[in-house]
Amino acid sequence: MLRDGIGSWAPTLSVKRAVVDFSSPNIAKEMHVGHLRSTIIGDTLARMLEFSNVEVLRRNHVGDWGTQFGMLIEYLFDTFPDLEDANDQAIGDLEAFYKASKKRFDSDSSFKERAQQAVVRLQGGEEKYRKAWKQICDVSRKGYEQVYERLGICLEEKGESFYNPYIPMVLDLLNEKGLVEENEGARVIFIEGKKLPLIVTKRDGGFNYASSDLTALWYRLNEEKAEWVIYVTDKAQRDHFDMIFSAATRAGWLPAEDNKYPKADHVAFGLVLGEDGKRFRTRSTEVVRLVDLLDKAKAGYKDKLVERGKDTGRTNEELEQIAEAVGYGAVKYADLKNNRLTDYTFIYEQMLDDKGDNAVYLLYAYARISSIIKKSGREIEELEKDGSLELTQDAERVLGLHLIRFPEVVEEACSKLLPSLLCKYIYGLSEASTKFYDDCPVIGSAAETSRLLLCKATEIVMKQCFHLPGITPVTKM
Repeated sequence: MLRDGIGSWAPTLSVKRAVVDFSSPNIAKEMHVGHLRSTIIGDTLARMLEFSNVEVLRRNHVGDWGTQFGMLIEYLFDTFPDLEDANDQAIGDLEAFYKASKKRFDSDSSFKERAQQAVVRLQGGEEKYRKAWKQICDVSRKGYEQVYERLGICLEEKGESFYNPYIPMVLDLLNEKGLVEENEGARVIFIEGKKLPLIVTKRDGGFNYASSDLTALWYRLNEEKAEWVIYVTDKAQRDHFDMIFSAATRAGWLPAEDNKYPKADHVAFGLVLGEDGKRFRTRSTEVVRLVDLLDKAKAGYKDKLVERGKDTGRTNEELEQIAEAVGYGAVKYADLKNNRLTDYTFIYEQMLDDKGDNAVYLLYAYARISSIIKKSGREIEELEKDGSLELTQDAERVLGLHLIRFPEVVEEACSKLLPSLLCKYIYGLSEASTKFYDDCPVIGSAAETSRLLLCKATEIVMKQCFHLPGITPVTKM
C-alpha cells in the first residue's frame, strides 16, 4: 500500500454506477438540524462508493415545485409589485417570508384562491410566474450552498421541477402495465400488504410526491443507467419508499429478487435530540438552523484552544482554520458514529471533548503520528523503496493488523449502507496508534526504519478514513 498508494486497497463492488439522493431541502425554507443527518450520511456513502471506484451521481432532489409556490409567488407580488425591487436582501430571510405567506394563505380566502390559481399559471409556463419562481429558488439556493461549502459537500441539483415534464409519460407507462386504477376520484396503485394505495394523481388531476418520486426512479434507472439508487431520508418516509419500490418492481423496472441489480434502497435514519430527549431545538422552541449549529461548534473549539493557551504563536487565520476543521469534523463524527437508525443526543461539550469516541480524540491521534514522521527528518519515500516492516512488538502487530482490515471495513460499510462501521474502525485505529505511540519508541530506536514505515502507513489510512466522512485532518492541534 505504501508503494502503490491507498487506491490499491480500494474494495471492488458489484456496481459501476450509483445514484445517491441526499440532503434535499425545500425551497424557501432554511436548512436546519433536520437536514444534518441526510446531508452527512449521504455524502459519506457517496465518498465510500467513489473510493470503491463506483461512479456516483450525487443528486439533490430539492422541493422546488408544488402548491406552496402559488402561495409564495402571490405573496411576493403583493409585497413587491415591481419584481425588480425584490432583491436578495429584501427576501433574504425566506423562513420569515414563508411563514408570513402561510399565515396570509390560512387567514385570507381571496389570497388563498389567488395562490391556487398562481400554481396553475406557474405550471402552465406563464413568464411572470416562472420569473418569480426562479427568483425565490435562486435566493434559497444561495442559502443552502453556503452550508454545503462549509461542510465540503458537492451535489448536483435535480429537483422536483426537473422530473415534472416526465411525469405524464411515466404514468402512461404504469397505466399500460395495468397498475393504475381509479379510486374515489384519484388515480392510485394498490400495493400488496398496504392498507392505503399509492396515490399517483390527485382528485383534481394534480401530481404529488409519489408521482414525482416514481418518475425520478424511472429516470435514474432508464436515462442515467444507475445500477443502484440510494435514498437518504428520515425513517418516517420508510413506508413511502417501500411502496415506491414495490410499484417499480411490479412495473418491471426493478427485479423481484433482492440480490439482483438494478436495485433501490432507502437509507433511513433517526432524529437528532436535545439534552431534554426531545427534537433538538432552540430555547424558543425554534428549529436549530444548520448554519448556527456549525458556527457554535467552531466557536466552541476555538474557545478551548484559547483556554489552553494553544493560540500562542498562531495567527487568527490559523486558529480559524483549526477550529473550523475540528468543529465541523466533530459535528459530522458525532452523527455518523451512531447507528443511523437510532436517535441520538446532540451535546456540544461531549462532542468537543479530547477523550473518548469523538473526532477531537481521533484528530489528536493523527497529529501525533504525523509529528513523529516530521520530527524524524527522514525521507519516507526512500524508506518505502528499500526498507522493510518487522512487527515484533504486540502494539506494532495490533496496529498493523488493524490497518490491513481497512478495505474489508469499507466494503462492509458500503454493502450495508452503515457509515457507523467506518467510524468504529477509525476509533479502533486511533486507539491502536495511541498504544503504539506509548509503547514503541520510534526516533533513535533500533527499529526506527520499520516503525517510521508503520507510522506512514497509519497516517495514510487515517487520512483516507477522515476523507470518507469529509473530515479535514490537521497536523497541529
